[in-house]
Amino acid sequence: MPIDRKYIMKAIKELREKTPKRNFKQSIELIVNLRDVDLSKPENRIQELIEIPHPIGKKVNVCVFATGDAALKARKAGADLVLEKEDIEGMAGDKKRQRQLAKSFDSFIASAPLMPLIGRVFGAILGPRGKMPTPVPPTADIEREIERHRRLVMIRTRGQPVLSCRIGTEDMNDNDLADNIEAALRRIEGKLKRGIRNIASIYIKATMGPPVKIMFEEE
Repeated sequence: MPIDRKYIMKAIKELREKTPKRNFKQSIELIVNLRDVDLSKPENRIQELIEIPHPIGKKVNVCVFATGDAALKARKAGADLVLEKEDIEGMAGDKKRQRQLAKSFDSFIASAPLMPLIGRVFGAILGPRGKMPTPVPPTADIEREIERHRRLVMIRTRGQPVLSCRIGTEDMNDNDLADNIEAALRRIEGKLKRGIRNIASIYIKATMGPPVKIMFEEE
């Protein structure tokens, strides 16, 4: 059951009132506390990329694995890094460079024919971090894919029944923030066996501000 937007808008208003101004642009985070979720069972653990409607106000670095014409298109489309087949092969066995790549980039896209090679070379590094590339056909609209990946946020459980992700910045308007919050919450609710009944509480928080609770009704 979707959370009533009026509660989200009320929490955003309260967040703006309670967050002190700083001389930098503060990010806004969504925090969801879960209940009755046994994380010792692998099927209950959540690791999900969520596409939200509006950019989160932070530069999202996108790396594209592609060859030939697809690589040229990726460069023209503004990919932050394009790695071709020989680049991938050159990093095989070089764990230091692989870790550096995983740390430097938020999101990965790959031309589908390269996925078996990418799995062999980068699977052990990117897989556990939830950063395995999204496979796309060589003929895909790579510009659109890159733009979409700049609006992806990662949620994952890390041993505790808590999910969090950045959903925007304080200079975004209230409606855009609410859209992003709603999109993230819909996806989270959809991943939970009992939906909203598995959610204990929801907060939003600016970098230097106190957490603000989003009220919701279970029925």
